[in-house]
Amino acid sequence: MSLDKNEEIENYILSHIDDEGDLLKQLNRDAHVNLLKPRMLSGHLQGRILKMFCQMIRPKYILELGTYTAYATLCLAEGATEDAEIYTIEVNDELEDFIKKYLHQTKLKDKIHLHLGDALEIIPTIDCTFDLVFIDANKRHYIEYYNLIFDKVRSGGLIIADNTLWDGHVLETAKPSDKQTIGIQQFNDLIAKDDRVEKVILPIRDGLTMIWKK
Repeated sequence: MSLDKNEEIENYILSHIDDEGDLLKQLNRDAHVNLLKPRMLSGHLQGRILKMFCQMIRPKYILELGTYTAYATLCLAEGATEDAEIYTIEVNDELEDFIKKYLHQTKLKDKIHLHLGDALEIIPTIDCTFDLVFIDANKRHYIEYYNLIFDKVRSGGLIIADNTLWDGHVLETAKPSDKQTIGIQQFNDLIAKDDRVEKVILPIRDGLTMIWKK
């Protein structure tokens, strides 16, 4: 399928799903104007998917690794129940003002707990059993994140890993030179062999792996 055709299909999809809302539109525009890598935010389609997953499984405790702009955070909060609690971790403290700018504008802010720092250090300090975990942080550490959060996810809980197709680089057969591609490939291989979970990769945007803990 040509790039133009892909864009047409994406535009068609976006015109036939729920609107993202004014605040998320504003955040999206702001990120594209003022941040270096706006493509990293979840965006309209993925955001509506995350919201719907929350509405379906009704998680009480949610963990997000990689807040970035808080776009996905807000989508998870939209779909979560009123008493849900969302713990979101961002390593880049330069994003703090941007994140808080949008968290402070939403009525959902009281259910969101922002942590700034290294997720590998912060995760052990959060005393929760999670119903849903969304991994969208440093691709080099996906396996470490997975091993660290696994016992904190309840049986029947859902882990969602983003960017697991990594712009097609997962298909590279020669050993890649960049550590992010290596990290994603090794993570995908690990999940494929893990019989403690059921898993499926959705070819949405850059790949979403749904991992259901038995």
